[in-house]
Amino acid sequence: MPYIEVYEVSHAYDTPSGRVAGVVGVSFGIEPSEFLCLVGPSGCGKSTLLNIIAGFLSPTSGEVRIGGRVVTGQGLDRGVVFQDFAQLFPWRTALRNVAFGLEMKGVPKNEREEIAMEQLKLVKLEKFAHAYPHHLSGGMQQRVAIARALAYNPGVLLMDEPFAALDALTRDDMQRLLSDVWRKTHKTVVYVTHNVAEAVFLADRVLVMTPHPGRVKTEIAIRLPRPRDPLSIEFLDCQKELLRHLVEPTPIGKDAPRNGGIA
Repeated sequence: MPYIEVYEVSHAYDTPSGRVAGVVGVSFGIEPSEFLCLVGPSGCGKSTLLNIIAGFLSPTSGEVRIGGRVVTGQGLDRGVVFQDFAQLFPWRTALRNVAFGLEMKGVPKNEREEIAMEQLKLVKLEKFAHAYPHHLSGGMQQRVAIARALAYNPGVLLMDEPFAALDALTRDDMQRLLSDVWRKTHKTVVYVTHNVAEAVFLADRVLVMTPHPGRVKTEIAIRLPRPRDPLSIEFLDCQKELLRHLVEPTPIGKDAPRNGGIA
């Protein structure tokens, strides 16, 4: 049984012009410790789906289950990392930002600071434990955000274009770091991105979403060995395959595969 089950999920937004569908009838499953990327054009519902899995939004219809339990709101079984650098508390040091979730759980100070330091070591920021966010670069702030999301040991890590605002070199470094962290922690990851190369580098499987309203168009299994070489012929072939599915029109009336996949 999949660890995360998304079943016939639809969500509509209320606007001044009436209700607008964000996602329609989306179904898929995610296995334990799988790294899944959601890819598609702007407005296809990637972030909407992530927010529904996170419990920030309620589906208009359908349901999400994690570990067999229906998601009805936010929970400590899910850690979330956003694109915005402002997700960190500016008045807290890196260490105290990472320890925040543990503090909310009532973990004693010495224990939570020990755990927070271990997470900072995981993202290679232990030397900056006592620095404030405004002293850190954008990439370093995102590393703190990842450490904070992992500190209270959630089973699921949800990431909404966390590296989109970074320069190209920093983004490449962060992708490698995240890949290493994932291999060490075995978290189940749902990752939203517009970047095709990023999806191929990180994912076990990619779900391609249709333009508005969002549906699952197809899914692609990425069966490249890790660590992955972005300059290899096999890597470039996977990028081309993914791009082809992104740009080709969706056949009218044709249902997209939901649990299959292609290599």
